[in-house]
Amino acid sequence: MAGQKFYVVWEGKVPGVYASWAECQKQTSGYTGAKFKAYPSRAEAEAAFKAGWKGNWGSGAGASQTSRAGRSGKAAKPEQIGEINYNSISVDVGTRGNPGPVEYKGVDTATGKVIFEVGPVAKGTNNIGEFLAIVHALALIKKTGSDKIVYSDSVNAINWVKNKRVATTLPRDSSTAEIWALIDRALNWLNTNAYSTPVLKWQTQHWGEIKADYGRK
Repeated sequence: MAGQKFYVVWEGKVPGVYASWAECQKQTSGYTGAKFKAYPSRAEAEAAFKAGWKGNWGSGAGASQTSRAGRSGKAAKPEQIGEINYNSISVDVGTRGNPGPVEYKGVDTATGKVIFEVGPVAKGTNNIGEFLAIVHALALIKKTGSDKIVYSDSVNAINWVKNKRVATTLPRDSSTAEIWALIDRALNWLNTNAYSTPVLKWQTQHWGEIKADYGRK
């Protein structure tokens, strides 16, 4: 199948190689300290499984960091990747078309338990959904006095939060009124609240799919 991924679960309910994200998620959801990662071929996945998670996951992922450089062409250094901070909320968005109906959620990274879920909203984009999910997580963390951090796999959304500006081309019209109301509310929160919660990029190629992933690959 074109674009199919294979998932290695080194530490989970039943370790092994799985041919779909749904199967991988069954083995890792709710499992504290799960270690898993996606590969583009079964051969690579099986080799990585046999080799073990050291050297393939988290801070020890030296070989994959060199071969899977980011879009900038620069490989991430081990000290920039580090280990997953499980005292965190991981967020993700689910879309049906881009633009299209949008939903988002935040989960406890350690357990996979859903902490909040919103949508679907009639019309929006992937980046907007990620942005709203991050702000939702930040607001919840501040409200509850939690010391959790936030993970998102969207660089654009993280930058939008940092800059307090949504750089989208989605028009404001009757079909997007609902999503724009959420955007305006999120921007208002960012501009009227101080927070110290780190918002970090989830390192998908080193840690596997983010825990909040909708599995729509």
